[in-house]
Amino acid sequence: MSGNVVPLHKNPDPDPPTEPTTAPASVTTLSVVPNPVPVPLWVRSGRTVRRIATHERTREAGRSAVRHSMYVVGGTRIVARRTWDGRTGSRYERMLRAAEAAGNYEVAEEWEERLQRFRDARHRRRMDLLHSPVDAAKGLAVGTGVGIGALVALGVVMAVNNGDVADVVTPLAATIEFIGLLIRIVQVVWGPALTIGPFLALLALWSVGRKQQAAPNWALPTNVRSGEGEPITPSIVVKALRDLGVPALRNAIKEMGDAGAAMLGPIRIAGCGVEVDVTLPSGVSTVEVQQRRRKLAENLTRHEHEVFITIPQAARTVRLWIADSGALDEPIGPSPLVTDETMTADYAKGKAPWGQDLRGDAAALSLYQRHLLITGLSNQGKTAALRSLALWAALDRRVEFRIADLKGAGDWAMFDGLATVLIQGPTDEHVIEATKMVEGLVEEMNRRIAERQADPTVVFDPLIGIVDEAQVAFMCPAVDDEKRPYGGSKAMSRYFMAVRKVHNQGRVVDVLMHEGTQDPTDQNLPKLVREGAHTRASLALGTEAQSVMALGEKAVNGGAAPHLLRQGLDKGTLVVASDGIEIPKGQSSITVRTHFIGDEDAKAIADRAKALRDGVTTLRVIDQDEERDALADVAAVIGDAPRLRTTEVLKRLHALDPKAYGNQWTNDRLKALLEKHGEEPKKSHGVMVVHREHVLRALTNRDNDGSASAA
Repeated sequence: MSGNVVPLHKNPDPDPPTEPTTAPASVTTLSVVPNPVPVPLWVRSGRTVRRIATHERTREAGRSAVRHSMYVVGGTRIVARRTWDGRTGSRYERMLRAAEAAGNYEVAEEWEERLQRFRDARHRRRMDLLHSPVDAAKGLAVGTGVGIGALVALGVVMAVNNGDVADVVTPLAATIEFIGLLIRIVQVVWGPALTIGPFLALLALWSVGRKQQAAPNWALPTNVRSGEGEPITPSIVVKALRDLGVPALRNAIKEMGDAGAAMLGPIRIAGCGVEVDVTLPSGVSTVEVQQRRRKLAENLTRHEHEVFITIPQAARTVRLWIADSGALDEPIGPSPLVTDETMTADYAKGKAPWGQDLRGDAAALSLYQRHLLITGLSNQGKTAALRSLALWAALDRRVEFRIADLKGAGDWAMFDGLATVLIQGPTDEHVIEATKMVEGLVEEMNRRIAERQADPTVVFDPLIGIVDEAQVAFMCPAVDDEKRPYGGSKAMSRYFMAVRKVHNQGRVVDVLMHEGTQDPTDQNLPKLVREGAHTRASLALGTEAQSVMALGEKAVNGGAAPHLLRQGLDKGTLVVASDGIEIPKGQSSITVRTHFIGDEDAKAIADRAKALRDGVTTLRVIDQDEERDALADVAAVIGDAPRLRTTEVLKRLHALDPKAYGNQWTNDRLKALLEKHGEEPKKSHGVMVVHREHVLRALTNRDNDGSASAA
């Protein structure tokens, strides 16, 4: 944009007035832009210097310089300390004080005896030094004389052989020349050695300091400062215990001086972590350490779930297992049942490949004559853990299964044609049939006992009854014609009493009970039932009281803590108390990360098991020729849930009766069924769902109309 130039300064000599003209005056737009205030050079320089000084690369360079310098200083300190310990009795004195502080006076006496032996040996060496100069001089004179004599004798031999008298001194002259050559070599090398030697010494000290991370924590590399990959050393463990907040422990470690590591046993590699036994000082209880698991883990730069505390048989001792950072979040490999298609099973002598323990070793469980209970919160992998054991046992053709899946979502559908009884559904009718199934186990048990009494040598094929979601059975309100309840935990409860009878006598005739249950309480898992299981395993639980219900007080007092597992993150991780699995000596439980076997792989394993058998006819809960009441079945599969997705309803219907609710049952057919009785599925958060209230209202409408809907 162009325009007239307007001066901003007043002209002291204005032009004389001119005659007005008729031309229009021009309009000029003036934009005044203030000149920026110049920033002084020293301010700009200061900002640049500050920006450079605070840049992350500069900080890292500074940390690196300090770190490597402190490696040399720390290495010097460590080498000096080691040299001092080797030349004096300070190490024995520290061990002696540590043993006294720990109250272990037998060990203290042993260290005192070692210190006395060291002092006696040192005194003898010092007394020998008084005679050493004289002995060394005599030895040198004798050695020199003998050496010269030997060289002259050799020269005489050479002179006689060569006939030349001058050869007598030839060996002596050659030796003198060789000594002169060595002196010249030393003269040449001595100067560079004096120059390079200090640098080599500094490099050696730097290497020692770097290996021991002898630098301030803020100067260490990022991965070490954050604890990622940080090795567990005795000093780190002692420091973590010292800062645990137990006054008696802290004071005892202070009295031990630098020898607090005397409390520690050897640090052993154990799978994806390390293991160490800690003998606590007198006055410190193992419970005080157990109750501070989170603080101990954080002191070790670990998460709480990466540190496990158990109580071995040794008195006043805790066993720490410390995982490598992030190792427990990595999945374990597939089950051998999936990878090895030639695998078979032996119920009596074999063990089911269940997963891995925390040490990374294979964890295998024996099912032989052992009742089993697996519990935990919902959706933590209970059914998968229980099913994987059954799939292994199915590869022994002698094993018979009778299964009640009281969830009815098709998790056990692959046992159709493998189990002699298969019940799938959550309704009271399914609980009644499951109760009859367990009572059938009691009848078979009594028959076998009678046969064993007649012939003590008879051997029976194993019979395993499996009830998944057993809490549904214990909480069932239904009663029979004699007013006896199917659920509950009283002497009149049919399911409870049947399970108790199998627990009491079934093992000796190989009639076993395997149960899986959710969120245990005294109501849905009675005390007598849970204590009747030989193998008790638990996934993540909500409270310590539930852990006691699941595993027993002995296991929990010994360090078992399924309530400390992370819900949702530690799926498939079990705490097991059983003599059927190898547990480290002195412990009452073991933590197992189980292999997950998906539905497709489970079906393939079941097919292999079926191929080993001549064919099994599976008895279902509902006769397949019976006409189905589709609306009532929809209400049954919804159960107590306020609403379910239509896809989940169809899945449960198919599990309830695959023949009646096959592929022809779709969302449209389900919708038509409800619309026929004045209701229909609704959307919730963009997903089509079926409301329990609507289904019950549809049943009411149908009953009022006197109509019936059949599949």
